[in-house]
Formats: sequence, structure tokens, C-alpha cells
Amino acid sequence: MDEIKIKEKVRERYARVALERTSCCGPQSSCRNRASLQDKSQLLGYSEEELSQVPEGANLGLGCGNPVALASLKEGQTVMDLGSGAGFDCFLAARKVGERGKVIGVDMTPEMVQKARENAKAGGFQNVEFRLGEIEHLPAPDNSVDVIISNCVINLAPDKAQVFREAYRVLKPGGRLMVSDIVLVGELPEFVRSSVAAYVGCVAGAMQKEDYLKAMEKAGFQDVKVVEQTGFSLDYLSHDPTVAAVAESLGQRAGEELAQAATAVASVRVQALKAEKT
Repeated sequence: MDEIKIKEKVRERYARVALERTSCCGPQSSCRNRASLQDKSQLLGYSEEELSQVPEGANLGLGCGNPVALASLKEGQTVMDLGSGAGFDCFLAARKVGERGKVIGVDMTPEMVQKARENAKAGGFQNVEFRLGEIEHLPAPDNSVDVIISNCVINLAPDKAQVFREAYRVLKPGGRLMVSDIVLVGELPEFVRSSVAAYVGCVAGAMQKEDYLKAMEKAGFQDVKVVEQTGFSLDYLSHDPTVAAVAESLGQRAGEELAQAATAVASVRVQALKAEKT
């Protein structure tokens, strides 16, 4: 798939998500049903307390885990969220780092950045900043961030190795990377693998888990490890609007193909470290 076309489609889709408050990766019902959205978020590891701490409209149900819970953030740290969307994880991180800390959200969709800024203003968050930019080319200087988090976004980047190189560049020595993401543990059916729609739907862009971890190591990260791994349910995948749209053309074969896709996909939480200077 053409990298430029993919980025255009991803940006277009997430602009609609920002404007319509619909979910990319989740069931369509969660787009409009706050209770469903809350339930989904709790299943991904967010507590009721965390969900009550963010401004209305910040949680769009786009993630596949809770990287903030595992990041062990401390007061005074500078945190960067790759693909920050409407700011959900940024606002949770902001409460952990406190007034002396800072959170920087980076997103390539102008509509998302605008929405996040509005949410920050509505929630009174003074220590959060949102920047327009691609995660392959982060708008931040070298060695400027203590912790990088990301939630189900790196899988959407055509050049994931470049994302990890950029993350390594902006992290301070001794800094940490903590991401929740979608990876492959098997082979996707061809109809999913070749579909731009499924790519935007968070599935076709996924990388084999071993290659994902190796890309981190090649970027320079140490102590790369999977903290948690869970499978993808067939029900969840079949209700993804983009995957379902592609599968519809398969007719009777759709169920079999989707079952294969579900077994090939996993949600992982991965952490890695940038070594201290010697």
C-alpha cells in the first residue's frame, strides 16, 4: 500500500472521528453510547476514577490498552503521547506529573489537535500542550522527554522503525517508552492485509510481534519486553466498521476469514528503556 495514500486516509478518518466523536477501532455502538464507551475503557485497564478525571469528549474509545497505568509516572516529569487524539491519555498523565510536570500530545490530524486543545481548556489543564505533527517526525528536540506513551497508534504508521528512532531521539538518557498497540501473532487474510480501510481500522497496519520488538531494539532501546498480551475477540473484530465493510464483499466466506484474522491479532503492552549515558 502506498505510504502517502495511507496517511491521507488515516488523517481523513481521524478528522471524521474528531468531528463526529465516532470510534475508529471499536464497535459503532460505542461511538454514541457513553455507557458502552466507559465499559470498553474499563476492560482496557482504565479505572472509574481515571475515567471521571478527564473532560467530556476526551475519551473517544480509540485505544487498545492503558499505557499510563504502566508508565509509573512521577511528579515533575515531561511526558509525550504519540498520537494523542482528543487528549484522553494526556490528561491522565497530566494529573500524575503534577503542576511541575508537562505533557505534550502529538497528533497529525488538525481536527484532533483542535479538539484536544478545547478539551484542555475546558478541563483547566495548564500543564498539557498539543502539537500538530507526524510521529515519524516528532516536533521536539533531542533528549527532552522523560517518558513516551502511545495507545494503538504506532500500528497506523507505515514506517514504524522510524517512529521508534524518533522516540529514542527525543527521550532523555534513562527515559522510558511505554506503548499499548496491536501486533500480529499470525497471518492476516489477504482481504484484510491489502485493504486501506482495514489499515485505517487498526488491523492491516499491524506488524508481526517479533519484528515490532526488533524494531525497538534496532532503534537503540534496551530491556524491550512485553508486559501484557491479550487476544482479539472475533466479536470485537467483526464489529469494527472498516473491517466489516471489507468483509461484506466476501459473502459466506466472511465468517471464516474474520475468524482467521482474529486469531492473528493481539493487543500488547510493551516497555523499553533508553540507556543512561556512561
